[in-house]
Amino acid sequence: MLKNERLHKFLCSRNEILTEQWYESLDKSKKGIYSTTDPKEIEQLKKQNYEFHVLFCSMFSKDHNEFLVEFQDWIKRVAKDEAHLNTPLEEVLEEFFNTQKQYLKLLEEYYTQNIEFVSHEQYAEWNLGVVDAISEIVQEFTVQNTEASQVRLQAQQELIVEMSAPVILLSKNTGLLPLVGEINTYRSQVIFEKALEQSSKYSIDKLYIDLSGVPIIDTMVAQQIFQLIYGLRIIGVRTALSGISPEIAQTAVQLGIQFTGIEVYSTLVQAIDKIEINA
Repeated sequence: MLKNERLHKFLCSRNEILTEQWYESLDKSKKGIYSTTDPKEIEQLKKQNYEFHVLFCSMFSKDHNEFLVEFQDWIKRVAKDEAHLNTPLEEVLEEFFNTQKQYLKLLEEYYTQNIEFVSHEQYAEWNLGVVDAISEIVQEFTVQNTEASQVRLQAQQELIVEMSAPVILLSKNTGLLPLVGEINTYRSQVIFEKALEQSSKYSIDKLYIDLSGVPIIDTMVAQQIFQLIYGLRIIGVRTALSGISPEIAQTAVQLGIQFTGIEVYSTLVQAIDKIEINA
């Protein structure tokens, strides 16, 4: 059995010391939270580490399952906070194993001081218990941190895509939709929705869609763009295309897409020269 109240008290009495020793030993040249010079962030980092020790030393006073359940909240909070999401995972895991070394050293100290009361078998069991507990915590932390990183990355990508489809007002009733970069199926759908929404919001009569910044468009995306043109026409918005590359033109021809009723300009400058500015 790992339970031992005397060992528990011994370890808990050193929680603050462990935190200060750990922080002083940090490689401040590392990326992320460990190199911060912000007093508030340092205080929060130390607080999280101290809370870890309060929870961890309880492994010698509680059942293993109860110990792990109580650790879940700490793991989720720390794994998902911005500071640790902005820190390379391998550097965070390294600090878990540095903390493991702290506990193994304390166990050795306790064993040496109480060798007449503690068998070598008991000491070995405690060592194994610390290593196993750290491994379980590291595994759960990795899962939680990776999931949180993926969610944040997806949210950032969606925000970037949404921001990359702005309708710019050129005059009271004229707008410009400049498309830049690769357009995939998801982004083309966002462009479709945002262009319709913003054209209606700004009461646009005519929208210039510039494709000069788009290197290539596949057949599915080309269909989406022309569906956008037809969708705009339904809500009373006339459209004009500029910057169509030979590759895009070829794709449109292969699809049998007709440019009838659509103004087409070779460059955006040429298109803008035709705009009648309405105050």
